[in-house]
Amino acid sequence: MKYIGYIGLGKMGVNMALHLKEQGYGVVAFNRGEEGRKSARKKGLRILDSLEELIGALPAPRVLWVMISHAGMDEMLRKLSSLLSRGDIIVDGGNCFYQDTIRRAKMLKRKGISMLDAGVSGGPYGARTGACVMVGGDKKTFKKLTPLFKSISAPEALSYVGSHGAGHFVKMVHNGIEYGMMQALAEGFEVLRASPFKLGLQEVARLYNHKSVIESRLVGWLQSAFKVYGQELKTASPSVAHTGEGEWTVKTARALGVPVKIIEGSLKIRKNSAKNPRFSGKVLSALRNQFGGHTI
Repeated sequence: MKYIGYIGLGKMGVNMALHLKEQGYGVVAFNRGEEGRKSARKKGLRILDSLEELIGALPAPRVLWVMISHAGMDEMLRKLSSLLSRGDIIVDGGNCFYQDTIRRAKMLKRKGISMLDAGVSGGPYGARTGACVMVGGDKKTFKKLTPLFKSISAPEALSYVGSHGAGHFVKMVHNGIEYGMMQALAEGFEVLRASPFKLGLQEVARLYNHKSVIESRLVGWLQSAFKVYGQELKTASPSVAHTGEGEWTVKTARALGVPVKIIEGSLKIRKNSAKNPRFSGKVLSALRNQFGGHTI
């Protein structure tokens, strides 16, 4: 049996761990919070209560997938590097800033531990059924773990994109593009709502999502949001949360001398949404809920 240690059992992590188990992997998992461990046990995963137990339960050379937020990654890797052995491999599946990823990979390499960075897109549903995965790091290490990456990816949804940091860089820009696409949808549907016609927004979203130029998963999720929460999205907050990737994309683009007015504008609107509530903000919150399970 193929074994993997899995660290981080949030919405994405627990679903991916379950998916790997169904793909024939012996999954041994750990979560920093006790509630996450209890919940994952109820779902049938083998959960251990410490990193030491997790490492001890895996045959060498060990493979660990770490799916935690970027803020906790340095501390986690420091702990793991003191427990792992030369030849072990860590996959950083969190959305981390690519320059931090490059630094961390160098630190682990000095200890004989390989690291790959994996950007994962598709939300909790993709993690459960097959995601889009973009991988950076040493190509030989990627080849060793290609069966693992194929196990978690949807068909044609896996690519080795380059050296350390490249996977997280490609995912960062993906999320920046996502900001712009979502903002365009939100603004367009606010215009539709304000029109002199009594338009059914769910029906328009359904129509747009069948053979139109803007047909997409985002439009499909928007149709679903109107179906679940109603035409006015009354329970959706007009204040839109934003994570690091959009801002990182803007800062990186500036450093590279590339104008990104759409992404930059989308980020600014999210930051100001609490002070300037609009229906477009409700659309954005509803979309984030549909594809990422975020609070609406």
